[in-house]
Amino acid sequence: MDELTGYVENIIFRNADNGYTVLDFVADEELITCTGLFPVVGEGENLLLRGDFIDHPTYGRQFKVASYDVEAPADELSMERYLGSGAIKGIGPKLAARIVKKFGANTFNIIEDEPERLAEVKGISIGKAMEISDQIVGAKDIRNAIIFLDKYGLHGNKAIKIFNRFGNEIYNVIQSNPYKLADEISGIGFKTADEIASQVGIKVDSEFRIKGGIQYILSQGAGMGHTFLPIETLVNMSEDLLKVDRDSIEAQVMNLAMDNKIIIKKDSEGLRQVYSKSFYRMEESIAGMLKELNVKYKVDSDDLMNSISSIEHEEEIELDELQKNAVISAAERGLFILTGGPGTGKTTTITTMIHLFEKEGYSIFLGAPTGRAAKRMSEATGYEARTIHRILEVTGNISDEDDSASFARFERNEDNPLECDVVIIDEMSMVDVSLMYSLLKAISPGTRLILVGDEHQLPSVGPGNVLKDILASEKFSSVTLQKIFRQAMESDIVMNAHKIHQGQHVELDNKSKDFFFLRRDDADTIIRVMLSLVRDKMPKYVDAGISEIQVLTPTRKGLIGVERLNGILQNFLNPPSPQKKEWNGESRIFREGDKVMQIKNDYQLEWEITGNYNITIEKGLGVFNGDVGIIKDINDWAKTITVEYEEGKKVVYPFASLDELELAYAITIHKSQGSEYPAVVMPIMEGPKMLMNRNILYTAITRAKKCVTMVGDANVFYSMVDNTSQAKRYSGLKARITEAFRE
Repeated sequence: MDELTGYVENIIFRNADNGYTVLDFVADEELITCTGLFPVVGEGENLLLRGDFIDHPTYGRQFKVASYDVEAPADELSMERYLGSGAIKGIGPKLAARIVKKFGANTFNIIEDEPERLAEVKGISIGKAMEISDQIVGAKDIRNAIIFLDKYGLHGNKAIKIFNRFGNEIYNVIQSNPYKLADEISGIGFKTADEIASQVGIKVDSEFRIKGGIQYILSQGAGMGHTFLPIETLVNMSEDLLKVDRDSIEAQVMNLAMDNKIIIKKDSEGLRQVYSKSFYRMEESIAGMLKELNVKYKVDSDDLMNSISSIEHEEEIELDELQKNAVISAAERGLFILTGGPGTGKTTTITTMIHLFEKEGYSIFLGAPTGRAAKRMSEATGYEARTIHRILEVTGNISDEDDSASFARFERNEDNPLECDVVIIDEMSMVDVSLMYSLLKAISPGTRLILVGDEHQLPSVGPGNVLKDILASEKFSSVTLQKIFRQAMESDIVMNAHKIHQGQHVELDNKSKDFFFLRRDDADTIIRVMLSLVRDKMPKYVDAGISEIQVLTPTRKGLIGVERLNGILQNFLNPPSPQKKEWNGESRIFREGDKVMQIKNDYQLEWEITGNYNITIEKGLGVFNGDVGIIKDINDWAKTITVEYEEGKKVVYPFASLDELELAYAITIHKSQGSEYPAVVMPIMEGPKMLMNRNILYTAITRAKKCVTMVGDANVFYSMVDNTSQAKRYSGLKARITEAFRE
């Protein structure tokens, strides 16, 4: 490993997220391009660099830095160069020269220990002298903190976030209670804090550790869709994680409750339920806001029926009795829920509602949880629909509802509500508790809210069971459409989906035009057939591009899981090529042309839509869990990957943020919610019982618009139809609604 001593001449590029920097460095009067992690180093600073010279295929000879030390300027020339580099606000080259001329070799000692003496220099007031000193001391503090945190595996942007939160108190935090990092810094989890705690000698049965572990288990529960955990489940999981006795865990559960960090409620049978404070307050607030919207309007029945008849005539449609009841209820109630399976006329009913409200001169917002679902809603109704995030005007900021979870911040809220008369939200089964809470905060009393969905779809990826809990409370007007319309009856996808929902064994005779089952016995044969379908047969059959054909599978792991399938499909559909740049991670490769998916909500990611000559037409913030795009560019120099999502939205990801992306040639059925594809291809093999059920199968089949083809074991298919067991989801919204109406 080589060492270089010199100073920073110029910062060429810096990634603010991870501190990756390209800079010009002067060592022994030679200008050298250096690359490495320098989150806070500025121009003019003296450094000792350790690393190796490499030959970059595009940019030539560079020095790749493994580690570095910041050195105090050793001579007057170095001092003047640093002070005049622009690193210190308010000092230019001329003023820097005057300061060094006045104080000579003692310049930095004066600035740090006797800053008021800087006022002896012409052009510097006492106030400015103190500002200069604060900047230099502050830069020194943050550098020292970053070097300190680096020992514990906390690098780049994480280290800066920690310092910004705790300042010089960070040394005490690390030594006495590193669990505060997990408690107060987003992106740092319990396991990281626990590893640090073991390094600094904190005991296994420490109060801080047990409290941190309990909150970590609750956050893990939220990741599985729960808004609370039964206390027995929480204690058992905490015992497995922490390896301490149950009495200690139960004692700290009670202490957390007294600290108002968690909420403990009893259910109707007296069993204790443990919530993180944020999710309890959300469910409680949602219940209250739903009740407030649930008003009855005086509507002239004859006028209403005449309007519906007029719309039927104008649009050349005929509503059945349930559809008419739904339209009437939507007009009469401040809150209304419309549900039904595929082909039952939900879209026709929604469109009729829109026409009815338009006749009254009402302004209407249409929304859905994802971009794909919003696009489907727009195409089906002929009216503009947007994602709920766009309707609420998501910002790049994060709102901390409590210490344990972070949520999006929206411009639209109780202080700046939506300016409309009617809000219609489709695909409600996908809406989790935090998004529902944000939506309701932005809807003023007096605005009609219509919720539309299929309660038999899988629940939301995020925590809660919003649609099912609202329906189960039986406190609000709702209609479930049941008649399958003639046009839909021509689709075996629709008819078989309904049969599967009812537990019937459908025919797998391949006499259909849109529903096929190809019997194959082993995983490798199944995959070979699927590859042929995706690349060669399905695109022609449904008149769509290869990237529009979606492979869906119930599992992430295993022989037909997402992880294995994506590697195979990538090599088959987008093989390596000298014309395609690649990024190689520890366990995966991204290649230009790859189909990828964002796997978590990122409210701070910027996107832009460009037109001719790459001129920006529109900009915005936020890329969301389940968004699918294509890798357009991999830039080794800037260390970035550019992905283009629907509507031409381009997002630039630093290499350090690629944990938010994964290949999407194959995705789990859970991730497909709200989406519709020209064709779906699905492998069917034995798997975990909780994932091989009727609900999963129903959701997968109803994602296909023109054709669904399953490949595998027919016995497993029928066992899925028969299996009604689902993973238990703990949510308390139904109970909160019942309480709100009792009050």
